[in-house]
Formats: sequence, C-alpha cells, structure tokens
Amino acid sequence: MTALPREVSGDHLLPPPPTSTSDVGYWGMALFVATEATMFAMLIGSYLFLGTANPGWPPPGIERPKLVLAPIMTVVLLSSSGTMYWAERSIKHGDRTRLRIGLAITILLGLIFLAIQAVEFADKLKKTLPHVHAYAASFYTITSFHALHVITGLLLLSYTFVRALLGHFDGQQHLAVKNAGLYWHFVDAVWIVIFTTLYLSPRFY
Repeated sequence: MTALPREVSGDHLLPPPPTSTSDVGYWGMALFVATEATMFAMLIGSYLFLGTANPGWPPPGIERPKLVLAPIMTVVLLSSSGTMYWAERSIKHGDRTRLRIGLAITILLGLIFLAIQAVEFADKLKKTLPHVHAYAASFYTITSFHALHVITGLLLLSYTFVRALLGHFDGQQHLAVKNAGLYWHFVDAVWIVIFTTLYLSPRFY
C-alpha cells in the first residue's frame, strides 16, 4: 500500500524572527553615554568642591560669568533637542522628508551654539586665562570638554544626515537616528547642568 504523502511544513520558508541586534546597538550607545556622564559628573563635582572650599568663588579679581550669551546658547541647544526629537518621531512614522529637515535644523542650531560659545570664549580670554586660577582652569576645562562633545555630536548627526539623504532609513530601520538622538539629547542635558553650575551657582556663594 502506497503511503500518503506527508504534509510538508512551510515554516522553514518564513523569514527568520527579528533579533535584538538593534537593541544591542542602542544599549551600546546608552552605556557609552553613561561613561561620558560619569566624566562630566567628576568635573562638575570638582568645580563644586573648589567653590565651597574657597571663601570667594570666583576669587577676587575674576568676574562672574556674564548672563548674556549663555542663556541664548541654552535656548539654542534646547531648541536643537526639540528638532532632533521631531526628526526621530518623523522617521518612526516613515516620513523621510521631515527626518532630513529635522536633522538639518538640528545641525544648524548646533553650529550656532558653537559660534556663540566661540564669541564668549574670545571675550573671556581677554580678561581671564585658564592658568591664572583653579576657577578659570575648571571653567575652561568643563566648557571646552562640552564643546568637544557638541562637535562629536555634530559629526554623528552629519553622518546620519548623509545617510538620510541616501534613503537608508524608514519606519522600521532607523537605529542610527535613534542613537544619534540619544547622544544629542545627552549633550543638551549636560549643558543644562553646566549652565546651572558655572553660570548661576557663583551668584549664591
């Protein structure tokens, strides 16, 4: 007696189940951000320790940071975080055009921030050099370290923008945008702490 043909399962023809590769990439960036946050915490902690240990902070002869350009820089950087969030939300919905616009505006705002900071540095260096006091050294070290992170973020955003122009992202595949956004939001959040610590707190010592 001839055996009936056995029904062949077609499961092996299905695409493989999704893996956690994207999650691994995201958490890799999150851990990197955490290590950078630790470095900022140590720098700002050192600044606060020096401030509370000295009778005058800034010391006599060194003026407090002016609240002229720094608030503008804060608004610019916070706005860039908003446009980055908009870009992220847009690509999640598959809107590549808004992603490109959001990335372009974010990059422009980041460049404006650096330009304003360069103007502030040029003015401050005319009055106080980094080596004259621990206060000056701390101020320039923290702000310069943050500026370096802004530059790094702009390079990351520029790379992501080029990929967006080439159509590499859609509603399902946009891990690079997510990672760039995480790093940029971190840079913005750190600036809020820096602004509060370096520009506002000396007025309460």
